[in-house]
Amino acid sequence: MAAASSVTSVHDFTVKDASGKDVDLSTYKGKVLLIVNVASQCGLTNSNYTELAQLYEKYKDQGFEILAFPCNQFGGQEPGTNEEIVQFACTRFKAEYPIFDKVDVNGNNAAPIYKFLKSSKGGLFGDSIKWNFSKFLVDKEGRVVDRYAPTTSPLSIEKDIKKLLGSP
Repeated sequence: MAAASSVTSVHDFTVKDASGKDVDLSTYKGKVLLIVNVASQCGLTNSNYTELAQLYEKYKDQGFEILAFPCNQFGGQEPGTNEEIVQFACTRFKAEYPIFDKVDVNGNNAAPIYKFLKSSKGGLFGDSIKWNFSKFLVDKEGRVVDRYAPTTSPLSIEKDIKKLLGSP
C-alpha cells in the first residue's frame, strides 16, 4: 500500500473481503460510496441494516455502493465469524452490498482505510469512531465528503447521496 502521505483517496487502498480475498478499492472509481462499520448485535442494527438495504436497492444501478466493514470494538457487538456476519446481514436484512473482513476502526490496529477516513473527516468528538454504524460518504473520485454519526439514519443522508450521484 502507498505511504500514508501519498494517499489521496479511498481508491488507493486494498482491503480483504469476508472470504479473505484482496479487493482493490480502485474498482469503485466513478461510484459514490457509503462506508459503514457494522455490527449484528447493536441497538442500531435493525434500523441501519434495513435503511442501508433500502438505499442500496434504490441507487445501486445509478453508481452507488455501500461498503460494510464489521467491527467488534464496541461492546463486543460483532462477535461472529465473517461467514456468520455475512449470513446474518444477507439473510435477515437482504444485504446485497459487499461485506468485508472484520476490522478494527480505532487504536493501533485500526485498518488503514479507517485511519484514512478518520484523518479525512474528524468526528464531532475527535477522530476516533464512537460506535457501530458510523458512516463516511465518499465521492466518485474517492474523496471523503462527509461523516455521519452512528445515530444518523441512512435514509436521512439520501439527499447527499443523490447530490453526489447527480440525480434529480
